[in-house]
Amino acid sequence: MSASARPSSVPAPRIVIAGAGPAARALVHQLDAARFAGSITVLSNRDDAPAELLELAMLPQVSIRFGQPASYIDSATRQVVTADGMAFDYDHLVIATGSRAVHAPVEGAQNCLSYSTIDDAVALGEAVRSATTELGRRPLGILVGTGSAAGQAEAVLRARGVRPIRTTSRPSSVVAADAGTSIIFEDGSSMNGDFVVLAEDRLSWDSLADSAGLSTAPDGGIVISSDYRTGVPGIWAIGDAAAYDGVRLGLLVAADSAAGACAAALMGEVPTRGLAFAA
Repeated sequence: MSASARPSSVPAPRIVIAGAGPAARALVHQLDAARFAGSITVLSNRDDAPAELLELAMLPQVSIRFGQPASYIDSATRQVVTADGMAFDYDHLVIATGSRAVHAPVEGAQNCLSYSTIDDAVALGEAVRSATTELGRRPLGILVGTGSAAGQAEAVLRARGVRPIRTTSRPSSVVAADAGTSIIFEDGSSMNGDFVVLAEDRLSWDSLADSAGLSTAPDGGIVISSDYRTGVPGIWAIGDAAAYDGVRLGLLVAADSAAGACAAALMGEVPTRGLAFAA
């Protein structure tokens, strides 16, 4: 065999995912389904080990780092550092850190339905259908919110036959009652309905952008192209941490769909593990 035809081992590609929410988990599943042959490291800000993450940890190519959120990116050396100082080299880094609520939770929020991303449309529709069946009539829904998420939630409710009563005033508490749900305002006034939907705007967790030199949208979120690439080679973003055309991605694309498209693009970038021939 000539020197030019000698086999050489291709290094296994390394993907690091910053975040462990729905978009991050969906991406791992999509990469596994695509038979990604490299290593996947998931940096989670959670100290606990929920079942959905333990399921991912069972995959041979996946390593979950619990309680080690990414805090700094050195895009020149392709290294991401966690909050406790651990460093991970990557060939591709996917930022999927999600979003956070603008306000503290409303007291009694557990008595409400919530809407923050397009993924919540299915659960909201099912809740409406269940309420309609149980009540035997068209339910009365109270919608709390002013932004894009509230607009989407209203569209879902109307499509399911509910005419929502919408308020832009934030309640101080939500109380479950035998005859439905009540929201109570600071001045003591209240509104009653069969259910309440909180659809308050959220802010993208995009703090990693500065260290990596990534652009962010005016209303928050790491700017991405249509194939989920950022402006820095080797760095991608999906889920609520990202923004496309100035809009938080979670309001535009379901987590599974975004993960599938991102995984397909990533698979087009990584080499196949095995033997390659040196030039």
